[in-house]
Amino acid sequence: MSHIRLLRKAAAFKHAGPKHDDLDRAVCVIEYEEKTGRAQRPLSPKQNVRKNLDFEPLSTTALILEDRPANLPAKPAEEAQKHRQQYEEMVVQAKKRELKEAQKRKKQLEERCKLEDSIGNAVLTWNNEILPNWETMCCSRKVRELWWQGIPPSVRGKVWSLAIGNELNITHELYDICLARAKEKWRSLSTGGPEVECEDAGFSAADREASLELIKLDISRTFPSLCIFQQGGPYHDTLHSILGAYTCYRPDVGYVAQNAWQELLNMTAGKRDKGQISCCASCGTETTCCVGKELVPQVQGMSFIAAVLILNLDTADAFIAFSNLLNKPCQMAFFRVDHGLMLTYFAAFEVFFEENLPKLFAHFKKNNLTPDIYLIDWIFTLYSKSLPLDLACRVWDVFCRDGEEFLFRTALGILKLFEDILTKMDFIHIAQFLTKLPEDLLSEEFFASIAAIQMQSRNKKWAQILAALQKDNREMEKGSPSLKR
Repeated sequence: MSHIRLLRKAAAFKHAGPKHDDLDRAVCVIEYEEKTGRAQRPLSPKQNVRKNLDFEPLSTTALILEDRPANLPAKPAEEAQKHRQQYEEMVVQAKKRELKEAQKRKKQLEERCKLEDSIGNAVLTWNNEILPNWETMCCSRKVRELWWQGIPPSVRGKVWSLAIGNELNITHELYDICLARAKEKWRSLSTGGPEVECEDAGFSAADREASLELIKLDISRTFPSLCIFQQGGPYHDTLHSILGAYTCYRPDVGYVAQNAWQELLNMTAGKRDKGQISCCASCGTETTCCVGKELVPQVQGMSFIAAVLILNLDTADAFIAFSNLLNKPCQMAFFRVDHGLMLTYFAAFEVFFEENLPKLFAHFKKNNLTPDIYLIDWIFTLYSKSLPLDLACRVWDVFCRDGEEFLFRTALGILKLFEDILTKMDFIHIAQFLTKLPEDLLSEEFFASIAAIQMQSRNKKWAQILAALQKDNREMEKGSPSLKR
């Protein structure tokens, strides 16, 4: 059967069947018949189903070498030979691509199976060996190494709860009380009724109403792609309840403290006055429409932190972990907007930044790009907003193990991972890039970059550097004498 007859047969099949995919399948079947010499044998329905997938079709791209139409002169022999060689080369390349893709899929499948086996074994280890003996095993070398590899999702919540602890001695009953008070406040505010008595003396109704509005706004912006925390989503009410209960439990903090946004605006006021910060750092445009209005309020924190805990813990346990987590020194400094202490954390971060990435550090200094531009959002949300959720959870795993130091080590790991890219950017584009990190980050590559960061400077560790800077808080912008000793 000539190639022209092949085309005619395929065309006839096309007229008989409406789908274009059927035509492609018909061409492949016809080619296979021609190749195996079974073209004259009628096909039964069962024979249409390929049971043997080991054979290689003549062309995997539906490329067909055809003769010229009968009304045109035939190709010269030399030209026909040349075209056949080109056709054969194209088919060979197509088969190579197919083989490469098949090998890639096979490798991915093997890696996935290996990962599933690894997770299954890790779950058994955590459940049978570590969790029953938490106090004695949590600090062992074996557990720390297993911890670094990532905690299996099925035991993650339990491990987080144990690692965060409950120094505040919050009970499920206390959560119920705080939630009941929060709901009563919301009803009072919505109906304009008398204020409910609570331990928030000194905080006006306007403050409480502002907290409620901020909660509503931030919930709508929490993991929007998941569509589970927004109005009507399965976790909307749970997230709303935890955040509301916390404002009753800690009215001194409230929902990101009522003066938080203004304080954060004050921290970046100098850069805005110089025209260094504009809307671009938060929404990606190079205009000044959002100066003083959008850059800082885009910094969310409580809603993202609570949301991650909700995904891994029961509601009351999530509230307990949430409250204790925000009571940690670093989180309390940021959520209460302790300006001096925040600057101390930034200064400590820069010590290790210069130590680990001197070239990039100098580039940032040259462009007047200070840590507050990118660290505030990362610390407020514990990376749950800027990183893919599964990767953020792995960061949380090690954060629960190592404490606040790992938050800043992660920041340096991010900068190291993208050092080559960042050194070629100016202030605006660096701010844009670090505000919205690439979504295709690979877990192993990311954690390898973090592992390469050394959290030791002049034989002093993070805690020692931070303590020294706290002593010299008044002179930290000029350089710390304690660090020079």
